[in-house]
Amino acid sequence: MRLYRPRSDGSVVLADRDGARELGPGRDLLPFIDDGQFAHYLIGDAATSPERPSNATVKLGIVGPRSAFTPHAHGGEHFVLSLGYAACGLYDTERARAFEVLLAPGELIRIPEMMPHSFANRDSTALTILAANTGYGIDHEDYAITAPEAERRAAEPSCRTTTSPGAHTGTLAPTDYRVLAGALRDIERAQRLRGPAATTGRERLAARLRRLAQGLEGRR
Repeated sequence: MRLYRPRSDGSVVLADRDGARELGPGRDLLPFIDDGQFAHYLIGDAATSPERPSNATVKLGIVGPRSAFTPHAHGGEHFVLSLGYAACGLYDTERARAFEVLLAPGELIRIPEMMPHSFANRDSTALTILAANTGYGIDHEDYAITAPEAERRAAEPSCRTTTSPGAHTGTLAPTDYRVLAGALRDIERAQRLRGPAATTGRERLAARLRRLAQGLEGRR
């Protein structure tokens, strides 16, 4: 049995029969797409793939303060539960523009396979997320397809459009990589110009109250 205790400062304490410790880089936290971002696998591992399936990966992610992931698309669908103040940059294909969905603690977002997106931390402290991906671990080439990778695939005639590898996996939907690359570049530009949205005054007050409540609970 293991007990995971996310704290209001974005850290996570793991308790088992050997005692309690804060998850830290190395044994507990593995690299997660970009430098300074980390993941702790609960189901599956970095090598999960359709050829080496665990059907899904479920992991805790620690997102650095006021930071965002490089925009990307996953070969499988993606669920993210935010335990803090987050934002998800997405691309609206009908309106041909990037936009942002703001998330509060406890909100869960589903991102379909191959949808361009970028997850961001709006707060000045670390953000804990719970992320579930179907089909792929982070080492797989289709786990996180960035704009440069989409452009590389678009330049190869045999890879300009994907076909699904199999109905049993439900992953890697047919995709025009030229269109995907353009959408990812649009999210990059929006991210570069605006940066992550800031928390509001009400959210900062709620965060202070949450830290107070956690202190009153007396859990260490």
